[in-house]
Amino acid sequence: MLSGGNQQKVVLAKWLGRQPAVLIVDEPTRGIDVATKAEVHHLLLQLARDGVGILMISSELPEVLRVSDRILVMREGRLMAEFAQADASEEEILSAATGQAPPTEANGAAT
Repeated sequence: MLSGGNQQKVVLAKWLGRQPAVLIVDEPTRGIDVATKAEVHHLLLQLARDGVGILMISSELPEVLRVSDRILVMREGRLMAEFAQADASEEEILSAATGQAPPTEANGAAT
């Protein structure tokens, strides 16, 4: 039996064999080791550079911040926020995801 990481690689390879214009990946690195996770991230970034549209669904904020150009936050089926990668932070994403207002300078936190 293949490890979780190798299973992920096989699934990705099968879909990439079809040369998709758009690839939707849902939690692509869940349950895999750190080295394989880095390989999957590298592959997704390379595909994006090659012109493949990537829609990644992930609950891992560091992963989202590392490999995304644009981040959309949804909560209860509704779009709550949109961030450019350069403007996003874990704190802002979590605030949007939980429905809490982001910190402001008025309450002592930097924006």
